[in-house]
Amino acid sequence: MAEIEHMNTVQASDSSDPFRRIGGGLALHCSIDLAGRKVSDVGSVATTYRGYESLLRNRDLQDAGLISSTASGICGGVHAATSAQCLEMALGIRPPPLAIVARNLLLSCQYLNDNPMHLFVLCGPDYSEDTVKATNPEIWARAQRTSAAHAAIHGYPTVGAIMTDLNRGSGKLFVEALGMMRTARAAYVLLGGKYPHSESICPGGVSLTLCMEQLDAFVRKLEPFIDYAKRCARIWDDVFDFFYACDPAFRELGRAPANMIDFGQWDHEEYYDATYENCDRWGEKRWSTPGAVIDGKLITTDLTRLNSGVEEFVDRSFYDAWQGHPHREDPAGNPLSQHHPWNKAINRNPEKNSGSRPYSWATATVWNRNTFEVGAYARLYISALAQKIPFSKFVMSTGRSLVLHVPAGELPSERLEWQVPRIWNAFERNRARAYAVAFNLMVTLENYHRARNLLSRGEQDMATPFDIPATGKRFGVGFGGAGRGFLAHWAVLTGAEISNYQVSVPSRINGGPRTPWGELGPCERAVLNTPIIESNWTGPASFHGIDLVRAIQSFDPCMPCQMHLIFKGTDFTSAIEVNTDGLI
Repeated sequence: MAEIEHMNTVQASDSSDPFRRIGGGLALHCSIDLAGRKVSDVGSVATTYRGYESLLRNRDLQDAGLISSTASGICGGVHAATSAQCLEMALGIRPPPLAIVARNLLLSCQYLNDNPMHLFVLCGPDYSEDTVKATNPEIWARAQRTSAAHAAIHGYPTVGAIMTDLNRGSGKLFVEALGMMRTARAAYVLLGGKYPHSESICPGGVSLTLCMEQLDAFVRKLEPFIDYAKRCARIWDDVFDFFYACDPAFRELGRAPANMIDFGQWDHEEYYDATYENCDRWGEKRWSTPGAVIDGKLITTDLTRLNSGVEEFVDRSFYDAWQGHPHREDPAGNPLSQHHPWNKAINRNPEKNSGSRPYSWATATVWNRNTFEVGAYARLYISALAQKIPFSKFVMSTGRSLVLHVPAGELPSERLEWQVPRIWNAFERNRARAYAVAFNLMVTLENYHRARNLLSRGEQDMATPFDIPATGKRFGVGFGGAGRGFLAHWAVLTGAEISNYQVSVPSRINGGPRTPWGELGPCERAVLNTPIIESNWTGPASFHGIDLVRAIQSFDPCMPCQMHLIFKGTDFTSAIEVNTDGLI
C-alpha cells in the first residue's frame, strides 16, 4: 500500500496534473503482479477539488437551479430537475401534472443520449477488433468464426463483424451512436428549447408550453430508437456471452457484491406532491423504483430510509472533518448521522496529513455503513426486484426481471427481458446499460401517451406559482438521477437564502476512496478483483491493461481517467488512458 499512497499524495498536490479542471479527473493507481496475473493493490484518486456547493451557500434561492445545472457540462438538465425537486420539497410546491410528465420526457432524452455514448463511443472500443486483436489475438481469431446468436435482429453474422464496427472512429456502431446522441438532443430541444443547460426546468414545473403538435413531433424524432433499442440489447448480449464462452475467468472481471442505491426516476403525475412526508408513497410510484440492494437483496424502497442512511466520510480525503451536528433528525423524525449531507460542511485541506493517509478529493459515500455503487443499471436491478412499477403496456417488473415490450419499427415488435444476473461484474453493468436504452424509451412512450391524455382533458398549466418565505428554516432533498445513476441535491434554507447546499454525483461515489474502516471504494474493489486475462504481452512495457480498463470503464466515470501502473519486482511504471469523458 505504501507505493500507492505515495503516488496518490503526489498526484493530489501536483498543480501540473493535466486533469485539473472543473469537472475533475480520476486516476487509478494499481500495483500489478504480472506473474500472478492479478492486481495486488489499488487506489482511486479524484484528482481535483470540485466544490460546486461552495458557489451556492448564502445565495438567493432563485439562483440554485441555474448554478447547480452547470455542475456538469453534459448533464445540466438532470441537475436542474433535481435542484427543482429539492426546492419544491423545501418550499411546499406541487407542480401541475402536465409539467411532471414533461420533465419525464426531457429526462428520458438525456438518458437516450448518455447510454449510447457510453456503450459505443466510450466503452465500445474496448471490445473492438482493434483492441481485441492487439490484446488477445486468440479471442479475435475465435470471434471471426463465431456466429452471432441474434444476427436476425442486429444484422451481424459473426461476433467478429460486431467487433469490427466497434472500432473507435471508423466503426459503424461508433459513428451510428454519435447520430443517435444527436437525435436524442434534437428531441429534447423540441420541448425544452436548448440542450445542454436547459433553462426550462424550474421549481414548480417547467417554463415551457406543450401542445399535441409538439408531442407528436417529439415522438416522431425518437422513432429511430425503436429498432436501435432492440439492436443495442442484442449486440451486447452476443458480445458478452461470447467472452464468457472464451474464458470463464471473464466472470471475475470487475466483480463486486451487488450493492447499489438508486432514488428511482420519472415521477407519476397522480402521486408526486414533492413533500418529504409522502415521499415513500410517491417514490414507489415512480416509473423506476427507488431502493437499496445489498449483496443482491432488496432492503428497502422507502425514500426516507434511503435518505437518512446516507453518510459521507473524509478520513481518506483532502478535507478536514466537520465538527458540528446541527440536524439530528430528518423532517419525518428519522435520526440523521453527523455525516449526513444535511450536516456536511466543506473544509478543504490539501495539506492534510493524518494517520488515515488521505489520497483523494472524493469522499467515501456509504448507506447504512455499506459501500455501494450507482449506475443506470441500478434502475433496472431495483425495479426488477421490487415489482412496484405502475401498470404499463410497455414495461413490467417480475421480481427477477424487467420485461420491456418494444413496439414494431422496421424490425418486428420484441419482448426484451433483462434478468437479474447471478453474478455482478463489468460485463453485467454494461449489459444492463444496453437494456436501459429500451427501458428509457418505453418510459418515454408511456409518458408521451399520458401527456396526450392530459392535453385532451384540457390540462394546460405548466408551473405552480409560489412565494419565497422571508423567515424560517426548511429542508429539501432532490431525489434525482443522471444517465450514470444516483444524483441528489440537499438544501437547508434559512428564509430566502441557502445556508447549506450539497450535491452528490455518481462518478464521485463510484470512484470514492476507502471508508474509515478500510473497506474499498466501489471502483477500487472491482479493479482489485479483476484477473489479468490479456495474453499478448511479454513484460510491463508491452502490457495494455485492457482487463483493468474494462473494469474501470464499466462504472462510466464521465471524467478524464488514467491508470498509473506499478509493476511488482521492477522499477517500471506506466500510465494508460481510459476513454471515459467523450473527448473524441
